[in-house]
Amino acid sequence: MTGLRYVYAVCRPFDAALQSQLTGVGGTPPGLLRHHGLVAVVSTVPEGDFAERPLRAHLEDLDWLSATARAHQGVVDALTTVTTPLPLRLATVFRDDSAVRVMIEEREDDFRRTLDRVEGRVEWGVKVFLEPEPAEEPAARPARQAASGRDYLRQRRQHARSHEDRWQTAEDFANRLHTLLSRHAEQSRLHAPQNAALSAARGENVLNGAYLVPRSRSEEFVELVDRTKDEAPGMRVELTGPWAAYSFTGDLSEEER
Repeated sequence: MTGLRYVYAVCRPFDAALQSQLTGVGGTPPGLLRHHGLVAVVSTVPEGDFAERPLRAHLEDLDWLSATARAHQGVVDALTTVTTPLPLRLATVFRDDSAVRVMIEEREDDFRRTLDRVEGRVEWGVKVFLEPEPAEEPAARPARQAASGRDYLRQRRQHARSHEDRWQTAEDFANRLHTLLSRHAEQSRLHAPQNAALSAARGENVLNGAYLVPRSRSEEFVELVDRTKDEAPGMRVELTGPWAAYSFTGDLSEEER
């Protein structure tokens, strides 16, 4: 069975070695394809899985998609520890090495400009969640049910106002936090709030931010986020990273066969 070239990322040449046990998509170790002073990080993947028709079918298979995404992310994460990669979209494949080289030549100026902008920097993600209200304990419930429809509606309005007040407090905190973190980052991006049904995260997502920070100042940034956690009763602040600068590289994907 013939193979296609799967491309994880493009970066500048680097001297440090990748992890010896690192494997990529399909269980094969990634390799480096050097061209015009840039490096494409690639693996060989089977055409039977990654040609257009089978790939379209695979993308409907959540188990296959999840395993492929984990392998892809693992390679990009390993690269982030030794260099500044520009990650390409999941399942970016080319017919052969020559096609990868053509892609590099066609996009060389874009790659170099983007690398100049993000070199030595990493992305940190910060999310704020409004925690669910604690379930009412039986002992704390009123001794009797609402005496009338009017009482019932009044209780519902009070509950709705309480939730609105909690949401407004969380939104105000999230806005202040984003402003603070943006001042300590070179660039920032606000992403759409996570859908709780899809992410399975507890609570309501009120901030989903990304922050581009020099690697040398990352420890300071992490400490700043940690200090804010005590200022947010009823809320949860989550920090993720350091990642490759996904949110700050634009659309660097290219698919050719």
